[in-house]
Amino acid sequence: MRILKLTPRIEKWLLSRRARRDEEAHSVASEIVADVRKRGDAALFAWTKRLDHLNLARDGVWISRKEIRAAERRVSSEFLTAIKRAAKNVRSAAENQLPRPWSFEAEPGVRISQRVSPIESIGCYIPGGHFSLVSTLVMTAVPAAVAGVSRIIAVCPGPNPELLATASLLGIGELARIGGAQAIAALAYGTKSIPRVEKIFGPGNKYVTAAKQLVSGDCAIDLLAGPTEAIVLAAEGNARWIAADLIAQAEHAQDAASFFVTTSSSLAREVQREIKWQLGELPFGMAHFSTKLAGAILLARSVEQGCEFVNRFAPEHLSLPENAESLLKQIHSAGTVFIGPWAAQPLGDYAVGSNHVLPTGGWAHRRGGLSAADFVKCISVQTVSRAGFHRLADTVETLAESEGLMAHRNAVRVRR
Repeated sequence: MRILKLTPRIEKWLLSRRARRDEEAHSVASEIVADVRKRGDAALFAWTKRLDHLNLARDGVWISRKEIRAAERRVSSEFLTAIKRAAKNVRSAAENQLPRPWSFEAEPGVRISQRVSPIESIGCYIPGGHFSLVSTLVMTAVPAAVAGVSRIIAVCPGPNPELLATASLLGIGELARIGGAQAIAALAYGTKSIPRVEKIFGPGNKYVTAAKQLVSGDCAIDLLAGPTEAIVLAAEGNARWIAADLIAQAEHAQDAASFFVTTSSSLAREVQREIKWQLGELPFGMAHFSTKLAGAILLARSVEQGCEFVNRFAPEHLSLPENAESLLKQIHSAGTVFIGPWAAQPLGDYAVGSNHVLPTGGWAHRRGGLSAADFVKCISVQTVSRAGFHRLADTVETLAESEGLMAHRNAVRVRR
């Protein structure tokens, strides 16, 4: 991983590089989405065969109950125990996040209340690649269940036994072996095989993220989540632990962006050495590419400059291993923040309970990570008595007349 001085030019280059990546992905995803919307299953099957090397006509779109039972026999008891613990913590967090119904009297005879209703049907996108991200199924399906969503459809290219066993454990009865931009389009518009859903959830690569953005005018999405981004901000700390967190997020994809921002040139060199050493000890994978192509160690001239960069970049993951209390006060844009040297980023990816579906690409400027609130609709209800009507009538007539909306004024007058 390169060591670079954090200058305005370097910062501009990093932000513009992210924008260029998004433009390229949109071009590819646009073709796939348009094709699936137009040709339905024919396009879905063709793109799946071309990109994921899966023959849906032969193997079937949906995972059968027989496949799930066989998968349950293949996974270890240790795995099931780990999934249950992770799901328990995610469920506890989701229960605290869920909006509550409320009611109050704005003035005599005028009552406003809130109903909380679950979205009727959702799609959970589970990244596949070399391994199915079982944790993502937990992070999307568990909050959906807490919210009361009645139909949960999960999709994943080439799901492994662990994913199938987890789906069974969580009560997910519909799991399709599709992925990529084609899966997003199928969920958004529906095909003969895949029903249309009301909202799509889950992270993915740059093409999946672009596809979600493309369909968002026709089907609701949670947020843009992917490719992975991580920043560790520290002037001191354990170089070995810092390097390990950077590599952990870097292994998600070849374009996963991991940055260490520091004011200490000596710590920068230590972390650089640790990254090289730890990569040599790990199996060859995506992190070997992304640490060179998409990551960097950035030397800031001051802690304040480092914090300003973090806020402008708005990373998906941010670690503050040392002096976290004072640093956190200066941070206002990040998907999730890990506090202290023991808060290893993988703890959040799997088992803390805080959701790992997080905003990327600068979306942390305007929202946080996924929560149970994303799975419900908050419907306002207005109850007005005769006395309440007469209390507000003059006010409404005056305001309607000021806007030239005479039919609005009339709707009040005819009731007098």
